[in-house]
Amino acid sequence: MQNTTTLRKTVIWVAILALIAIFIYTLLDVGTSGATVSDRINTFTTRFLGIFIEAVPFLLLGSFFSGLIEVYIRREDLLRMLPKNPLLATMSGAMMGFVFPACECGVVPVTRRLFTKGLPMSVGIAFLLAAPVMNPIVLASTVIAFGWGEIVVFRFVITAFVAVSVGMLFAFAARPHETLLPVSFAPVRGGNFDIKLPEQNQGFGANFYRALRVGSDEFFEMGRFLIIGSLLAAWMQTRVSQGDLLNIGSGAFVSVLVMQALAFVLSLCSTVDAFVALSFLNTFSTGSLVAFLTFGPMVDIKSAMMFSGVFKKKIVAYLVIVPFLMTLLIGLWINIWVMR
Repeated sequence: MQNTTTLRKTVIWVAILALIAIFIYTLLDVGTSGATVSDRINTFTTRFLGIFIEAVPFLLLGSFFSGLIEVYIRREDLLRMLPKNPLLATMSGAMMGFVFPACECGVVPVTRRLFTKGLPMSVGIAFLLAAPVMNPIVLASTVIAFGWGEIVVFRFVITAFVAVSVGMLFAFAARPHETLLPVSFAPVRGGNFDIKLPEQNQGFGANFYRALRVGSDEFFEMGRFLIIGSLLAAWMQTRVSQGDLLNIGSGAFVSVLVMQALAFVLSLCSTVDAFVALSFLNTFSTGSLVAFLTFGPMVDIKSAMMFSGVFKKKIVAYLVIVPFLMTLLIGLWINIWVMR
């Protein structure tokens, strides 16, 4: 038994080292690009730091909210606020971003903490996917970038539609123990945490300190996934240039596909992605811009990695693929039938 365990650990470490070697080799392989190894390293470092530094404040804010939720919100109060009807409850989950404004990094720890409070699966999924767009900060930035018009309407309507649809899919086709990691369960469902905290009624100072403790543990727990996701996003941006993607981005279908890929690779914060999309306004179709503005905040490289701290691997794949296909079809529909 001990030999088997040792062999398994050895295989895992060899696989990890092999992946790191491939990562470094492909990153530094300049080929015929004309760049030097130093250029590649500088580009990679700059992009990694840009992605990571942009995301960390929002993860920190989300972790802080997570601690406040753990200490100050009771499960009974949370469930009492939700409609009894599953569809209405899921729709309310899609709108919770206006109560807990967070980008795609900050929303993950908040969602996990709400799950431990007993939030229904469909409501949590809808909140996770919709909150990065359905919040006042993103609404303001999108209006400033594009003005009141079709893109603003499309962005918010499509985000709500996709989030509610995926949430309802999980409501009827998934069970919590098959979907969530044990750390994300509500205590009544068998979840457990390493932190054993005393009861709530200890005064403001003690409760606030507890909230900071919980938030800091959440930050470091989710931060490792953010680092891995930021590394992968920076690697993709270094290996695949935006010019390469844009050169093939023509046509009703291909333009949507390219802009979705660009949103996934760039891993932009939802509070600023509207201004990036604005730079493509005269070269890409409306459907592809809408796909960029809806799919990117729901799922990108770093958020997909952070999902791994909440959901089982199979569920993470569903949370990437289903929104991708839905926004692809909607973007295609906009290009062919709405904007013709």
